[in-house]
Amino acid sequence: MFDIGFWELVILFGLGLMVLGPERMPKVAAKLGRWAGQARQMARSLSQQLRDEIEPVETSIRSADQAMRKNMGEEFDKDFSKRRPDVGEDIGQETSTQPDDQGDSGEPADPDSSTDKNQHAVDTSAKPGDPA
Repeated sequence: MFDIGFWELVILFGLGLMVLGPERMPKVAAKLGRWAGQARQMARSLSQQLRDEIEPVETSIRSADQAMRKNMGEEFDKDFSKRRPDVGEDIGQETSTQPDDQGDSGEPADPDSSTDKNQHAVDTSAKPGDPA
């Protein structure tokens, strides 16, 4: 959590030993250890309580979602087949009336290959300070 390495702990221990002295250092270290253990226990307890509170809500949401997907799937299938009678035809048949984006060569047309290529051209030959 704090990403403290071995040498940082050695330095902290040395500073604590100098400030507190050898007789008070073990008592303070034990107290800090107890506080850290209590903090960890409280964090575990809080996360368990949150899981216990969220689990029933999550379960009901999942069951409602599954029921809705089942109902919507059936309704969608019925409605879609009414609106699109061509569903189920062979894929090879052309059903689109829109022109395709392919040129004469069968490759996709290049959107930059319009008849007026100079429309977006930038003059890079001019140097700064040259009159326009």
